[in-house]
Amino acid sequence: MGLRQRVAFYLDDTSTAVGRSLNGAIAMLILASAALFVAETYSLSASVQQILHLADWSILSLFTLEYGLRLWCAERPLRYAFSFYAIADLIAILPFLLGFLDIRFIRLLRWLRILRLLRFVEDRALLGGLTTTDSLIFARILFTLMAIIFIYSGLIFQIEHAANPEGFQTFLDAVYFAVVTMTTVGFGDMIPVSETGRWLTVMMILTGIALIPTQIGNFIQQVSRINQSICNDCPSCGLSIHQSDAQFCRRCGTPLNPLASSQLPVDQISPANTVTPTLPNSESRLP
Repeated sequence: MGLRQRVAFYLDDTSTAVGRSLNGAIAMLILASAALFVAETYSLSASVQQILHLADWSILSLFTLEYGLRLWCAERPLRYAFSFYAIADLIAILPFLLGFLDIRFIRLLRWLRILRLLRFVEDRALLGGLTTTDSLIFARILFTLMAIIFIYSGLIFQIEHAANPEGFQTFLDAVYFAVVTMTTVGFGDMIPVSETGRWLTVMMILTGIALIPTQIGNFIQQVSRINQSICNDCPSCGLSIHQSDAQFCRRCGTPLNPLASSQLPVDQISPANTVTPTLPNSESRLP
């Protein structure tokens, strides 16, 4: 492979030690960046704030380098630039590219950097080697809920902290407001005072109404599928949980052995599950 193909391979690879280490490091940098944002919402000394600011810009420079490498390695750079993951990467580095401009929305975009983790949620190898599809779906549902709460909390804090510093003092206050608002509980102890904050609150309520029931429904559906599954070991990869009518392994595609009645639990064996041998008509007649 050439240099471009080798770099492109390791940026998306999780099957080799180098690829897993590289992508794991990128994921950790995204989490570290989110932690820096949260820390900056608390009252810290000037020296600590300077260190956090320097660390944030260092991470942003690495993200910019990664974005440039992905764009350079892409077979169709223009098509890649308009893909979802590329747009999420570009949003993450916009504060670095346009940091010299005093534009308020640039500061808001930094909370969307958590969306970059979507690339890694799709990969089972980076999630601790989840062995079942259901576990991966659970992880995606949990990440979706946490990401939406994190993004809305950051946005409402960035908007309301300047206008209402007593109500939104720290990021924890913003998380509390986001959870209460999205679950439509509405205690009323925290109220946005700015017009932008009120419009954002409306969006949070609509998102909560549309998102939470859908995600909970998906979760219940997956639990129901697990309850309806049976134990039928795959002779190739060893995956044991499959649907009752499955003929092939859902992980590797190997044909499954048909279940015999002796493999069913004792309390599930009924007369309907047993076969009574019958003699042919010619032999069943008495002489």
